Amino acid sequence: MAKNEHELQNEIRLELSKLGFTVFRTNVGKVRLADGRFFDTGLPKGFSDLIAIKEGKVYFVEVKFGKGKLRPDQKNFIEQMQKKGCVAGAVWSVEEAVELVGG
Repeated sequence: MAKNEHELQNEIRLELSKLGFTVFRTNVGKVRLADGRFFDTGLPKGFSDLIAIKEGKVYFVEVKFGKGKLRPDQKNFIEQMQKKGCVAGAVWSVEEAVELVGG
């Protein structure tokens, strides 16, 4: 049983992999430059935690732990991906992730 969001992400990755999905964890961060400014690395704000792919279809999975809630940018990202025909959503458990991808 997951103790935090990172562990839940790993549990979801393993379960979806068992179901034949290729799963990537997205990583983003900030780096402080020598002049003191910050540089955002990686993907745009709100991008989902996991990307699952199977049979040519892409699934965006935002993982939340406990009472975690979607930020406005995460909600917007999910809505935009859904408008483009992708499956996208937020999950709080392995079971919800499997349900999201039609598992």
